[in-house]
Amino acid sequence: MRVYTNINELPDFKNAVITIGTFDGVHLGHSKIITQLLTEARDVNGTAVLITFYPHPKQIVHSNKNPLYILSTQREKYELLRAKGIEHVVVVPFDKGFSEQPAMNYIKDFLVDKFHPHTIIIGYDHRFGRDRAGDFRLLEQEAERYDFRVKEIPEKLLEDLIISSTKVRTALLIGEIEIASMYLGYNYFFSGTVIEGNKLGRTIGYPTANLRVDDLQKLIPANGVYAVEVELMKSNNSLGKLKGMMNIGVRPTVDGTKRTIEVNIFNFDDMIYGEELRITLRKRIRDEVKFDGLESLKAQLLNDKNTASTFMGC
Repeated sequence: MRVYTNINELPDFKNAVITIGTFDGVHLGHSKIITQLLTEARDVNGTAVLITFYPHPKQIVHSNKNPLYILSTQREKYELLRAKGIEHVVVVPFDKGFSEQPAMNYIKDFLVDKFHPHTIIIGYDHRFGRDRAGDFRLLEQEAERYDFRVKEIPEKLLEDLIISSTKVRTALLIGEIEIASMYLGYNYFFSGTVIEGNKLGRTIGYPTANLRVDDLQKLIPANGVYAVEVELMKSNNSLGKLKGMMNIGVRPTVDGTKRTIEVNIFNFDDMIYGEELRITLRKRIRDEVKFDGLESLKAQLLNDKNTASTFMGC
C-alpha cells in the first residue's frame, strides 16, 4: 500500500475513484464505504484512492472542547486499511486554513486539481468546506462542469449498522468491549512500551509488564481487569500471540494514585524492558477493586487468571 503525505506531489491516478473521511478505527461502517470504493474502481478499470486527514479534523475544529481520543493511530489505520485491500492512501494535513476554505474552492482546488476524479463516493451525511456548507448535492451540481461522477452511500444502506466512531469510543470508555468489537468488526487493540514498575507483581507470583502508551491521544479503555492477547512487536515477534491478563487502573490495594497499565503474560517471564507490546482486548473480567491485603489480591488474581484462561482456551 502506498501512503502519500504531500498532496502537491501526487501521481496521476488512472480513472481515480475517491472517497474522503477520517476513517478513525476503520469500523464496519467504514468497511461499507471501502467495499463500494473498490467495486467502483474495478468497474471503471480505475484506481481506488482513499483520502484521509491528520490530525483528526475534530481536534482542530473543536480544539477548545473536551479532548478527542482516537481509536487508531496513523500506523494502525494504515494497517487496517491495507487489510481491507486499499492500495493508495492520501493523508491530507488538516489545519484551520484547510477547514475554512469555501466549499467551491474545496471542490475545484482540492478534489479536481489534485485528483482529477472519475468518481467521488461519499456517505449520505458527509460535509465539507467552511461551515460544513458542502454536501452531496453540491458535488452533484458541479459534476458536469468538472467531468466527474458522484455516488452517494445512502442512509438506508447503513441503517442496519448505524455505527460511528463515537459509539465505539463510548463502549470502550465504559468497558463494554464486546459491543465495541461488534461495531469495529475486530477486537480493539493498542500498543505500549514496557517500562520499569515497582515489581510488586513478581513478589506475589504474577510478574507484570508495565506499559507506557506513547500516543497520548490513543483511547485507553475503562479501568478494570481484562483477558488479553499480547504480541511482542520487535525482537520476539516470532512468538506470535501470547495470552495474558491486564489491569488498567490506580491499584487501590497498594494505595496507588497514578493510572497504570500492567500486563501479566501467562507462562512468560523474560525481561522485555523497552519492547513494544500490542495488547488486544478479548474480555473484560471485572472492575478494579480494593482488597483487604496482598493475600486477598493474590487469591483474586488466581481467579482472574482462571477466568481469562478458560475464555481464551489456554
